[in-house]
Amino acid sequence: MMAFILILLFLCTHCVTGSYPRAQNVTWRSVNFKTVLTWEPKPSEEYSYTVEFSATGENKQRNHHCIRSSATVCDLSSSLTSLSSCYIADVLSEPPLGVTSDLIEFPHSSSPPFCPYKDTIIGQPDFRLQVSEDKRKTTLFVSDPLTALFQDGRQLNIRDVFNEQLQYKVTYRRNKSTGTKVVTSKTNVIELRDLDRGESYCFSVQAYIPSRTTSQQHGVMSRTQCSNDQDPSIFKVYSMGVIAGAIFLILLLIGILIAIVVVCCKHRKKEEKGGKEGVPLHDV
Repeated sequence: MMAFILILLFLCTHCVTGSYPRAQNVTWRSVNFKTVLTWEPKPSEEYSYTVEFSATGENKQRNHHCIRSSATVCDLSSSLTSLSSCYIADVLSEPPLGVTSDLIEFPHSSSPPFCPYKDTIIGQPDFRLQVSEDKRKTTLFVSDPLTALFQDGRQLNIRDVFNEQLQYKVTYRRNKSTGTKVVTSKTNVIELRDLDRGESYCFSVQAYIPSRTTSQQHGVMSRTQCSNDQDPSIFKVYSMGVIAGAIFLILLLIGILIAIVVVCCKHRKKEEKGGKEGVPLHDV
C-alpha cells in the first residue's frame, strides 16, 4: 500500500513539473543597449535551455545561439530591434541537443518586462578638461558612450539613440572641499564661468535623460577629474598641523646644529688650554 502511494506521488509530481527543472532568477542586464538575459542554475547533462522572446503583442522568436544550450546567459542585443517596445523572455528547460522527448510542453520561466529605451543603463562617459589662459573659464568636452547597436555598419553612440533627450549633468566642487554644485547641459561642450580664478576644482559627469522614470534618469557617474591649481598657496597644499610639524623639525635641527657647534668649540678651547699648560718655561 505504501509503495503504491509513493508511485502515485511520483507520477503526480512528474505530471506537474515535467522531467526538467525550471530556470530560476530570470533577469535582464543591459548597459548601453548591450542586453543579456541571465538565469540559474547551470544545467546537468540531462537537459538544456532554450530562450524565446517577444515584444508586446507580437509572435515569439528565438536567437539561434540560445537554443538547447548549456549556458545560463543569452545575448539578445541584436535581437531587440524595436528599442521603444517592451519584451518578455521565456527560458525553456528542454532535452539536450539531439535528444527527443515525449513532452508536449516543456517547463519554462518568464522574465519581467524589459523596455530597452527606458531601462538600459547608460555607462560612464569620458571627458577632458580645458582651463582658459586667463583662468576664468573651465570647459568640459564630453564623449558620448558607444552602444552595442550598429546601423549601416557604423556603431551608434547614445546620442544617436536619444538625440535631444540626452543631457549631461556635471557635479563639481572645490578641491579638498565637500560642498558640491550641479549644472545640466544639453550639449557635449560644457562651459563653467562661476569658478574662483586660480583655484583647483574637481568634476564628475553623468548622462541625464529627463523623459525616463526617476529611478532610470541618471547614468553611471564618470571618474573624477581635477583641474590644476595654478598658484597654490602653501596653506592650501598642506594643513596647519603639517606646517607646524615642519617648522618644529626645522627649529629642532637648527638647535641640534648649534649645540654641536658649541660643544665642539668648548672641546677645542679645552684642548688648546691644556696644551699651553704643558709647555715648560724658558730660562731668561
